[in-house]
Amino acid sequence: LGFRTFDEMRGHSEMLETAEINSHWKAHNLDLSILTAPRIAGMRSNSQKAATAISAHPSDFERTIMEMARCALEKREPVHIAMPVRNTNRSVGSGLSGEITRRFGAQGLPPDTIRIYLKGSSGQSLGAFCSPGVTIRVEGNANDYLGKGMSGGKIIMTPHANAGFNPWENVIAGNTVLYGATGGEIYLYGIAGERFAVRNSGATAVVEGIGDHGCEYMTGGIVVVLGHTGNNFAAGMSGGIAYVNNESEMFESRCNLDMVDLESVWEEDDVKQLRNLIETYYKLTDSMTAGKILENWESRLPLFVKVMPIDYRMSLERLRLSEGREKETLSATEEVYHG
Repeated sequence: LGFRTFDEMRGHSEMLETAEINSHWKAHNLDLSILTAPRIAGMRSNSQKAATAISAHPSDFERTIMEMARCALEKREPVHIAMPVRNTNRSVGSGLSGEITRRFGAQGLPPDTIRIYLKGSSGQSLGAFCSPGVTIRVEGNANDYLGKGMSGGKIIMTPHANAGFNPWENVIAGNTVLYGATGGEIYLYGIAGERFAVRNSGATAVVEGIGDHGCEYMTGGIVVVLGHTGNNFAAGMSGGIAYVNNESEMFESRCNLDMVDLESVWEEDDVKQLRNLIETYYKLTDSMTAGKILENWESRLPLFVKVMPIDYRMSLERLRLSEGREKETLSATEEVYHG
């Protein structure tokens, strides 16, 4: 065949053959021609071209959203979009955000210019690369990679209005929420899966609870967890801040303390920031957990733990010292000048 290793066969789709499978009814609906078409020398394989086409051209669902948002894209006028969503609808909002960035740059649009209300179960990567100006509200649930790479906007998720379960005890978002996000806000009235806010570098999030490896490799942003966390929280976390409700008094055993310290929430700035986030979350989701915390604020506040990366805290302290020296130098200069 002219190939010495499997690596040399990579990309040669002409070497593939399809086997006839007539015993299962689903086999009649399969079309594998895109995988087995002959490869033209010097050209990308059909599968590569197909992948490029998928990423370059939005789905029908995404095109519908972009068409409904035309007034916002062309005239910066506020629009409100309401649609059902299914788990076959993937990367919802990513095409719209890409168009916003193309037209208006990284600053996007004013807050809440485009409000999208979805009802149902969304596929993976809902709100991926979300731009400033886009607010996505979902009544239902979502798959993995919610808010992946988002740089602005808001994503709000609540269970179905007639859901027969307690949101603080059930999962409504999959794994790897906020992967690589640089900005924006997420409010989840329910539990998220594993690796919540992994590599988050700027987004803000409030959630009822999360699975294992929360805030893994996080470098910036703020995360508030109102309930249970899984194991290995804050592994590799070098920046940002997390506030965790440690009502169970089990969090210290679940947190990876190699790079972070656990502190009480008592400084005025921390108290104000935490309360503001919980109040916003309560306003947007009507969370019973948040309501009880706010109603009994004085007794609930001591239960929260601040997760602070050690290197990040040292950097902030060095910055404060540097700013202090600059102020002293400036004051001394002014005294000499006026003296």
